[in-house]
Amino acid sequence: MASEKKKRDGEEDTSIFMKEVTGDFGYVLQDVPHFTDYIDNLTVYPNPIRSNPAYSVVKQYFVDTDDSIPLKIVVHKDTPRGIHFRRAGPRQKVYFAPDDVVPCIVTCGGLCPGLNTVIREIVYSLDYMYGVKKVLGIEGGYRGFYAKNTIELTQKLVNDIHKRGGTILGTSRGGHDTTKIVNSIQDRGINQVYIIGGDGTQKGAAAIYKEIRKRGLKVAVVGIPKTIDNDIPIIDKSFGFDTSVEEAQRAIDAAHVEAESAENGLGLVKLMGRYSGFIAMYATLASRDVDCCLIPESPFYLEGKGGLFEYIEKRIKENGHMVIVVAEGAGQELLAEKTEQDASGNKLLQDVGLWLSQKIKEHFAKLDNMPLTLKYIDPTYMIRAIPSNASDNVYCTLLAQSAVHGAMAGFTGFTSGLVHGRQSYIPFNRINEHQNSVVITDRMWARLLSSTNQPSFL
Repeated sequence: MASEKKKRDGEEDTSIFMKEVTGDFGYVLQDVPHFTDYIDNLTVYPNPIRSNPAYSVVKQYFVDTDDSIPLKIVVHKDTPRGIHFRRAGPRQKVYFAPDDVVPCIVTCGGLCPGLNTVIREIVYSLDYMYGVKKVLGIEGGYRGFYAKNTIELTQKLVNDIHKRGGTILGTSRGGHDTTKIVNSIQDRGINQVYIIGGDGTQKGAAAIYKEIRKRGLKVAVVGIPKTIDNDIPIIDKSFGFDTSVEEAQRAIDAAHVEAESAENGLGLVKLMGRYSGFIAMYATLASRDVDCCLIPESPFYLEGKGGLFEYIEKRIKENGHMVIVVAEGAGQELLAEKTEQDASGNKLLQDVGLWLSQKIKEHFAKLDNMPLTLKYIDPTYMIRAIPSNASDNVYCTLLAQSAVHGAMAGFTGFTSGLVHGRQSYIPFNRINEHQNSVVITDRMWARLLSSTNQPSFL
C-alpha cells in the first residue's frame, strides 16, 4: 500500500472517521480508526484464541493484516480495483487484557427481529473467545447511559433470549446527549461500547466515538446495524430483514385467502418501509400472490389511463380477486403532508393503507355492477416484534462475533456488516452518508414488475 490520502482544501476532515490508503492498480482501502491513531505506547497482548480449543482445528484462524473486501465485485478487465473495506475477524494481537475489559451493550430505536440474539452472542463471544466475564447492559436506549441503571448480562440471563422477540434491555428513540453519555462511559470505566441500532443510532454512535477520541480515551465504539427496512448503505442487508419478509408472507397469504373467497375481493396489506420499499418488494417476489406492489421509490397515481384504479378494475375482471402490497412510505405525496417528527427525527407519515382503502372503496362505489369486498391488513408490529428466524440467527451471530473481534483488536469507530457475503469493518461516515433504497431502474424491480404485471406508473 503506497500512500495515505490527505485532506484537500475546502473538504470536510473525515480523517478521524476513516483512513484512506491507496495501492497499485487503483486500490483504495477505506480503513476504520484504531487506538494507535491517537494513543501512544499501548500494550499489546497475544490473542487468547490461540489456546481456545474451538479454534484448534482451524488452519488459519487469524485474519491477515492486508485482507480486505471490495465494494464492487462486478468489474471489467480494465476496471481499477476500487474501494475496499477491512475484513473482519480475529487478529494475532489484541489491545485489551481480558480482566481489564469493561464492555457494555445498548439497543436503540425501533424493535427488530434478532436484537436479543445479537445481545446473547456478544456476551458469549466475549466470554468463550476472550475470557471476559462481566458485560453491562444499558437499559432504555441512549438515555439509559445517564438516566437508568445498568444490568449485568450473565450467560445464565441471556442463555435463551434469542427465542424471544424485542430486546431484554429495552429501547427508545432520541435521548442522545453526547456529553452525558461519554461522561457516563468514562465514570463507569467502560472501555468497549456495542451500539445496536439503525441509521439514526449509527449517527449517534459516530458522535460518541468522536467525543471519546477527542478526550483521548481507550474506548472502542462499535456499531451493529439494525433496521428491518434494510435502508443502511454498503452492507448486503440488515439483520432481521429475512425474518420480516418471511413474517410478511403470513399477512399476504391471509389477504389472498380473503380476496379469493369473496366476490370481487381485494386484499390490501401495508408493510413497513418509511423511505425504502425492500420489505414490500421482497415479500411480493416471494409470495407470487401479489398483483401490485407500491413503494416509496416509485410514485403512482390513482385515476386516468395507466392509473391504479384502471389496473384494479382490469385485474378483478380477469381474476375475480386481487392483492395489493403497499409500503408505509408509498404515495405520501398524494396525502396531506405532516410536519411533525418522532423522537428520532423521522418525519411522521400519514397512514397510506387506510387512505388507499378509502379511495378504492369510493371509486368502486361509483361503478355499476362491480361491488367490491376490500379487506385491509396492517401487520406492522407483528412483523418487527417476533424472534429472528434461523437465517437471521446465524447472521446475528456472525455480526456479534465480528464486532467483538474488532473491538479486542483495537479498532473503533466502525460498523460490523456483511459486504458481498464477507464480514467487514465499515467506517461510521460511510454508513451514515445516505439511506439505501430500491433502485427502480435496476433489474430486481424489473423482476417484480414482470411478476405482478403491474403498470410502472411512469
